[in-house]
Amino acid sequence: MLKEKKIIVVMPAYNAENTLEKTFSELPFDIIDEIVLVDDDSSDKTISIGKKLGIRHILKHEKNKGYGANQKTCYAKALELGADIIVMLHPDYQYTPLLITPMVTIIASGLYPVVFASRILGNGALKGGMPVYKYISNRILTLFQNLIMGQKLSEYHTGFRAYSSDVLKKIKFEQNSDDFVFDNQVIAQIFDRDYEIAEVTCPAKYFPGASSINFSRSLKYGLGVVITSLRYFLHKSGLLKWRLLR
Repeated sequence: MLKEKKIIVVMPAYNAENTLEKTFSELPFDIIDEIVLVDDDSSDKTISIGKKLGIRHILKHEKNKGYGANQKTCYAKALELGADIIVMLHPDYQYTPLLITPMVTIIASGLYPVVFASRILGNGALKGGMPVYKYISNRILTLFQNLIMGQKLSEYHTGFRAYSSDVLKKIKFEQNSDDFVFDNQVIAQIFDRDYEIAEVTCPAKYFPGASSINFSRSLKYGLGVVITSLRYFLHKSGLLKWRLLR
């Protein structure tokens, strides 16, 4: 615990056998109470490695449901276990678990209810090997989203996030997409509830074997992000009601 807050790290996994142990080894166990690993029907040894590492809460989807669906299972289990703060960390070792302590400290101290680890703050993304086309598309989408949603985030697309459980209890995350756009729908729901998001600088690692969506999936994701932002704008303007928001 930290400041008497129960901290649970959730890891949505898919074919993470090559990186799970390395990610696990950097977790700050002095403050983490539980770890939840959800396997989205991997074809490798992700689950057996998780058991070897002693992870107590391992759940498996019997068929591949998608990244968003994986997170839904993660959050539902963490809330069931009584988490006060939930950290979502990909077990692909693109993000360093060493940032968990400062991220949850911000929430436990009552400064912000949500914290994102941003690859864009500073120069971590390109230095870490982010493909140039992904960096450019990230920057363009983020600029568009900030303009449409009236915010000033440096990045909307990080896979390393910490939430107060109160936030996840009040938004309709279970109604969101089962695909990658889930993350951006969550952001829209957070802003709709007038919560603020803090950001911390995060170094990025890109290497063979790290998870990544292909170009066609990236295009689909980008379109979903644009639609999400526009629907948020229309909803807040009172022009078109969106069921995912209040």
